[in-house]
Amino acid sequence: MKFLLDVLLLLPLLIVCSLESFVKLFIPKRRKSVTGEIVLITGAGHGIGRLTAYEFAKLKSKLVLWDINKVTAQASCYFLALKLQTLFYIYVHMPCTTKAFLPAMTKNNHGHIVTVASAAGHVSVPFLLAYCSSKFAAVGFHKTLTDELAALQITGVKTTCLCPNFVNTGFIKNPSTSLGPTLEPEEVVNRLMHGILTEQKMIFIPSSIAFLTTLERILPERFLAVLKRKISVKFDAVIGYKMKAQ
Repeated sequence: MKFLLDVLLLLPLLIVCSLESFVKLFIPKRRKSVTGEIVLITGAGHGIGRLTAYEFAKLKSKLVLWDINKVTAQASCYFLALKLQTLFYIYVHMPCTTKAFLPAMTKNNHGHIVTVASAAGHVSVPFLLAYCSSKFAAVGFHKTLTDELAALQITGVKTTCLCPNFVNTGFIKNPSTSLGPTLEPEEVVNRLMHGILTEQKMIFIPSSIAFLTTLERILPERFLAVLKRKISVKFDAVIGYKMKAQ
């Protein structure tokens, strides 16, 4: 009962914050400069990672590019973190290695950690069990890290999470949904770069996905089942994922 009363007392603050957020929708946020900043991009050899590297290069950042290497050990990750700790600023994260770099970033109170997740990290999709599970974990990582930085009053280390709909990267064969056409990587990266430079916490592409994630928390389960059928997520196969013949 006391908790409910405490929440009611917060209603005036809710109204003020809501009005503030509404006004900010009409005020373009200033994009920060990343000229000369060190940018580490994992998965930089292909897809979104590669295109993101090109965009940061255009902005005159200093790039450290990583991709899969079977002989790379965990020790090399920490070695690089040690080498960069006095210079390291922006970190584009496609979940792997935050633990190694976060201490220097918090010490300098400067940096930006970007988690590339998916809309599938908020809304489940049948027959994408492993993929959805990993993306739910990525979204949870972003949210928890954001809260921990706030609890530690580390205001200079920013966080962003990218959550697009199906992207034309070849991972899923012939995807489709009534939410819109399959996204091209270039479109996703343009939105990602804008989100990083304006320090957005969560980037949904298309924006309607944010509305759907809210609906999922408040609508009756039976209605949600009908709504998901209307959204009509379809695909032929997940590349590299063998489904047992029926």
